[in-house]
Parts: sequence; C-alpha cells; structure tokens
Amino acid sequence: MTRKELIQQIHEKQSFLCVGLDVDIAKIPEAVKRLVDKQCDEEDRTAMYITAFNKLIIDATAPYCVAYKPNLAFYEAYGIDGLYAYEKTVEYLRAKYPHHFIIADAKRGDIGNTSKMYAKSIFEGNAQADAITVAPYMGEDSVTPFLGYEDKWVILLALTSNKGSHDFQLTESPDGERLFEKVLRRSQQWATDEQMMYVVGATQGQMFEDIRRLAPTHFLLVPGVGAQGGSLQEVCKYGLLKHDCGLLVNSSRGIIYASQGDDFAQVAAEKARELQQQMAVELNK
Repeated sequence: MTRKELIQQIHEKQSFLCVGLDVDIAKIPEAVKRLVDKQCDEEDRTAMYITAFNKLIIDATAPYCVAYKPNLAFYEAYGIDGLYAYEKTVEYLRAKYPHHFIIADAKRGDIGNTSKMYAKSIFEGNAQADAITVAPYMGEDSVTPFLGYEDKWVILLALTSNKGSHDFQLTESPDGERLFEKVLRRSQQWATDEQMMYVVGATQGQMFEDIRRLAPTHFLLVPGVGAQGGSLQEVCKYGLLKHDCGLLVNSSRGIIYASQGDDFAQVAAEKARELQQQMAVELNK
C-alpha cells in the first residue's frame, strides 16, 4: 500500500485506528471455542480457535479502522498452529478487506543476510503484510533488506511506550543528542517517508514535539492508547499532521478483549467505534 492510498483510507473512514491482533488462547471467549468445537472433530484446535476469533474481531471492527497489527509473538508461541493461524488471518484480510493496511509486528533486526530472510518471510508467500516493525540497534545493513520491496514499509522502533524505554532510548551522547533522536536523524538517510514509519509510544506525551521536529512528515505508529494509559488527544495535539494525518494509533487489548461474554464482537465494535469517533473529531479540528 502506498502512502497516498493509506491517507485516502484515513480520510474516507475518518479514522487512523489500527487494531492489534494479539491473540492469547487463554483470553479467547468461550463462545468462540464452543463455535469451533461444534464444527471440528480435530483434537488440537489451537489454529482454529485463533483464526475464528480473529475473523469475528475483524468483521466487527473493519468499518472503524484502517489497519490491523498481528503481533507475531502471539502466533509463534503456538508453533506451527499459531503460524498457520497468522497466515490464514492475513489471507482473510487480503481477500475480504483488501484496503486495510496490515502490519506484521515482528520487531526483527539482524545482520543483512538474516534480515533478508526475515523480509522474505513477511513480504513474500501467501501471508504478505504491508509493513513490518524493525529494531534499529544493529544499524543500516540490518534494516535495508526490508526496504527492497515496492509499496512495503519498515516501521522502525524510535521511542517506545514501555517503562524500560528510558534505559537506552533517552541516553544522551556528549553533544546532548538522545539515542532515539539519533535513530530518527540517521535512519532518514536510508528511506523516505514513502517507505519508513516510526514507532512512538502514546505514553510519551509531549515528547511527540521532539519527534516531529526531527521527523515532520513521517507516519508514526502509536501503541499505548487504551490499556497502557496513553491519551489520544495528547498524541494528536503534538503528533497529528494537518493534511496527511501522519498517525496510526493502535489499540489491542482495549478492543479485542473488551468483553469475555457472548457479546465480545459487538463490544469490540463499540470500542473501535468510540475511538473512530474521537479520531474523526481530531481530524476535523
């Protein structure tokens, strides 16, 4: 998906919501498991539980979001079954919701030859995502293999929402430049805002001003709204771009696990709609 196509979807839907598909078998509502159990005789139903849950969440939330972000750890944890469920989820999105942006949240990053294979696993084959999250720590040659695909994106970790982000990301060089600022400045030599985004946690608040000073036109993927306590209004105040939006705000647990009852899909839709309506207000200020 191109930057122009993504912006078009944002304005048409009046939303920059990304729904995180972080599926934990222990948190899948019993209604899903009962549905699968009625239709399936197989002993190990892990892949079917995950796939069925994802499909129901996607169908419920698709009108209110522009992107989905399956976190690979939540699929790899279940081995072959989990990876099969990931593949089937991406295939479902491609077939039924082709205009939604798909982010493989994998946080890859290794020496060039290894990164090349990571990129191949995400951008080729049956389960082709539009973007992948990448760790910048190993530098340019660990990132560039992901940039060799037309209309595919690298989303580089810049300033994350977890408490431990301060351990390294805010450390300063002798000239006063913080590590996340160096990542932003240096990485823009590798790709333009047509192919690179940055992860910036919603809990960083006013730090978005510093981000926008160094990356004034890039899209930012913003986790941390909802369960982690980030403020959508604060993110928009400092990070929203006037015409291009420049934000994809992710909510995972606050949407997909909003209810454990039989109404889980309906409640997920309501939570997604609430965020979409708030986003529409911010887009039209």
